[in-house]
Amino acid sequence: MSFFNSIFGNSDNSEAPKSKVNWTELTDILQLQEVEAISNEKPVVIFKHSTRCSISRMALKQFEREYDLENAVDPYFLDLIAHRDISNEIADRFNVYHESPQLILIKNGKAVYDVSHSSIDAEALKSKI
Repeated sequence: MSFFNSIFGNSDNSEAPKSKVNWTELTDILQLQEVEAISNEKPVVIFKHSTRCSISRMALKQFEREYDLENAVDPYFLDLIAHRDISNEIADRFNVYHESPQLILIKNGKAVYDVSHSSIDAEALKSKI
């Protein structure tokens, strides 16, 4: 069982390592105005995550392991199962096709980079900032 936990994660959060990413959770559709405003001063990245998908969990863990963009971007996290309305608004507002998992880079109020699944890579994101 521990083999599967190391690959897919463990539902017992007491054993989960703390993320290197200082996520701001997107829980209110009005926060997207904040994202747009901040993106005029500093790039914003949104990670859309499906809590029901093992591929999404693997992409998130890999991204968090590789992440070293502290102070370079403001990272936002969206649990799209709990907040599908926000996910839909992100697709409309930033003109991106909905995928999960998905990483979207916002600069000056516009999506300038978006990738999904195995294309989510912290090093690749660095080159876009």
